[in-house]
Amino acid sequence: MELLIEHGTLLIVIATSLGFLMAWGIGANDVANAMSTSVGTKSLTVVQALAIAAVFEFLGAYLAGGQVTNTIKEGIVDTEAFGDNGIDLTLGMISAMFAAGTWLILASILGWPVSTTHTIIGAIIGFSLLSVGADAIHWGMLWGIFGSWIITPVISGVIAYLLFVSVLRGIFRHFHPMKHAKRKAPLYIALTVFVISSITVSSGLQHIGFHDITTGTSFLISGALALAAAAAGAVVIRRIPEKNPNSEKDGEKERKKGKSRNNYKQVEKIFSVLMIITACAMAFAHGSNDVANSIGPLSAVVSAVNHARDSSYDPSALEWWILPLGAVGIVIGLSTLGYKVMKTVGVKITHLTPSRGFAAQLATAATVVIASGTGLPISTTQTLVGAIIGIGLAHGIAAINLRVISGIFASWIITLPSGTILSIIFFKILQFFFS
Repeated sequence: MELLIEHGTLLIVIATSLGFLMAWGIGANDVANAMSTSVGTKSLTVVQALAIAAVFEFLGAYLAGGQVTNTIKEGIVDTEAFGDNGIDLTLGMISAMFAAGTWLILASILGWPVSTTHTIIGAIIGFSLLSVGADAIHWGMLWGIFGSWIITPVISGVIAYLLFVSVLRGIFRHFHPMKHAKRKAPLYIALTVFVISSITVSSGLQHIGFHDITTGTSFLISGALALAAAAAGAVVIRRIPEKNPNSEKDGEKERKKGKSRNNYKQVEKIFSVLMIITACAMAFAHGSNDVANSIGPLSAVVSAVNHARDSSYDPSALEWWILPLGAVGIVIGLSTLGYKVMKTVGVKITHLTPSRGFAAQLATAATVVIASGTGLPISTTQTLVGAIIGIGLAHGIAAINLRVISGIFASWIITLPSGTILSIIFFKILQFFFS
């Protein structure tokens, strides 16, 4: 306890720096995943993706990130098992951030879309095993998290598959796909906004003081927002021309063959508009879940130091400046190293068009935000890759680059033990200097 009081300020400075480093790694890797389908389908430029990430990652972290932050902070290991030895818990959380940040930066440089969640949880397990033993780890919670890493890619893959099949049957296979696209696109926009806002209003806003919102009220608010977004989207979509003026001759040939004169490229332009909506949803969903991976350990360090200084300090409190720090680090990471992972996920797994990318993004955002509402730290990377695989399977197994998929799976397998080993190494180093 004396060490925490004596070196508290230094420990907070170190933890803040490493929390920022980890957020940078998350931005370079996981946020790059979140934006990869939008950039890969050319629905957004890299600059536009950065702008969307800057706004919606921050909003997701601030409005809906509190639940998952508490899981990372307190749900993996029993912090009471450290007893009065708060210095070990503090040094452990610092080593976990150091380990996770190092691994994420390395993976991003190599273009590997690894799981931030795997990394930080592996790192927390590492120092906990060394410091207080296996009994202090909440294995029941961990088995639920481990199970989610298998279940969520399957769920997002199924949702993406069903969404894309509905797009194929409801739009592309009709005689006039453009008319059906203009009619149904606002419904997809409404669905996207409703999914994101309902979870945010019902559980996320509690983090900033809104505790009395009932389920019915949250649905009414979400429904109103969804209708407003659908109406605004319908206005934009209506301005897209029915047919590409440069394809008059092609349209006439199709008409003579009994096919629609609508150019599929025009339909994809509509889905490019939808992808802007789902990109915002994806950034929000990612911010709500994965930003906790960087600021959860940082919050634990700040709480431990402040509680050592003042016993009346609430150790479950989340300082106001921590969530914004994580959000800023994420945006900087995306802008500096994110392009490599964007290429792997957005281009190399399977051929993506705006309609396919839309289905993948909406499926991923829905899965991630629902998990955030329950406080479950899932892997955004696995969820998105599962969704993209689901899209590829809609066209047959040959549409998927199995070599790229196998490489991604291999990087996932080594991520958790890498985080564990690095955390143990850094923990021993920190113990040497502070003990």
